[in-house]
Amino acid sequence: MRIKRATKYGFCSGVRVADIKVKRFVRGGGHGAILGQVVHNERVVEEMERLGVRTVKAIDEVADGVIVFSAHGVPPSYHEEARRRGLEVLDTTCKFVYDIHHESARARAAGAHLVFIGDPGHREVVGYTHDLDPAIYHIVHTVAEAEAVDWSHWPALTIFYQTTLNAEEYEDVVRVIERGNPNARRADTVCYATKENQDAARALASDPEVDVVLVVGGKHSANTRHLHAICARLKPSYLVQGVEDIDPAWLVGVACVGLTAGASTPDYAIDEVERHLLELDPPASGESEAEKGRG
Repeated sequence: MRIKRATKYGFCSGVRVADIKVKRFVRGGGHGAILGQVVHNERVVEEMERLGVRTVKAIDEVADGVIVFSAHGVPPSYHEEARRRGLEVLDTTCKFVYDIHHESARARAAGAHLVFIGDPGHREVVGYTHDLDPAIYHIVHTVAEAEAVDWSHWPALTIFYQTTLNAEEYEDVVRVIERGNPNARRADTVCYATKENQDAARALASDPEVDVVLVVGGKHSANTRHLHAICARLKPSYLVQGVEDIDPAWLVGVACVGLTAGASTPDYAIDEVERHLLELDPPASGESEAEKGRG
């Protein structure tokens, strides 16, 4: 059995920076709490808790010290609330997320109605919209949701994408909005790391040599679930958090396993899965294709 890794996978720059910032904080003797998961990966959350940085669901669970705002970002009012409570803030918000916060504020000031393509329950989207008057924005995720709105009601619209989405996959949704309002404008805030990971996953699952694809990542991670959905349309595919989730029955008769991972998946989790696969059925050469590429 051989292993092929996608050409792009795993930690994006925003997640990697968030991970580094928290670990540097801990190495400096810091202790605090993270509001929500610092990234959507259970392995990373467990690691942070072992380092002494617990996860909380609300700011009022933190009485003093430092609160960490995750890579997904938070509403601006959360910064104000933290200051009112006397808390220090360690902000690990991704640069691409902040770009959307800033660009949406400029569009709002210019009088545009805001449209966010994404999941209304995702923490990133909540961060953009929590502090806004519901009358000045919409969140849509499907063609049906977009078709249900009369977009001609507003003189101008600005469209934003949740960073864990591949803009190309939501082209039909955006076209509905643009047909409804010729003054609709797409903000240039696409996260290209997401697109590259998804394009690479699609190429991996399309490879005729690959029989099955394993997607490594958190089950609550939107971008990991999207990677799995992309691969599953092309090959038998399974989302696993780690080696404990792998069923050997998936690999019966399999000559080549494709391996990719979500943007919140640490490198060591991917390496562990590959080592486990090789131990199940080590290749004759004793070296996987991924190892050859790293040599």
